[in-house]
Amino acid sequence: MTAANSAVAESNDLELTITRVFDAPRSLVFKAWSEPERLAQWWGPRGFTLPSCKLDFRTGGTYRFQMRGPDGDHWSQGVFREVVEPERIVMDGSWADADGNPTRPATVVTVTFEDLGGKTKLTLHNAVFESVTARDAHRGGWTSSLECLAEYLATAA
Repeated sequence: MTAANSAVAESNDLELTITRVFDAPRSLVFKAWSEPERLAQWWGPRGFTLPSCKLDFRTGGTYRFQMRGPDGDHWSQGVFREVVEPERIVMDGSWADADGNPTRPATVVTVTFEDLGGKTKLTLHNAVFESVTARDAHRGGWTSSLECLAEYLATAA
């Protein structure tokens, strides 16, 4: 994937939008976000794994992920506000401790999947962050995660 296929923009200091085109059909890209066994193959920045992925993938359903990175475990959890297959996922979520207690304010992530005739334009919008520092940390995490997704999609069926 070339840099021309990816763009990052901040519409204001506390929001993040990333757009990327994947060389994979929309149905497969959507499945990579909605099926736990697929999520476990790519979710998280490079160098992270997903040892636990609990997912009730439906509007009103919940998720809880345990990501393991070089600096230890990171837990995230939330609720799916909207699931429209294969077009859109809206979820709120927050970082949490191992017992499920939120450790940071919740944000909302909206992911849209646009069919480009065998390719998929993915737009990820994440808001509202507590600070520019938090936004920038998520920019790095999401960008790396989407690189991992591109690598997964290149070998997935």
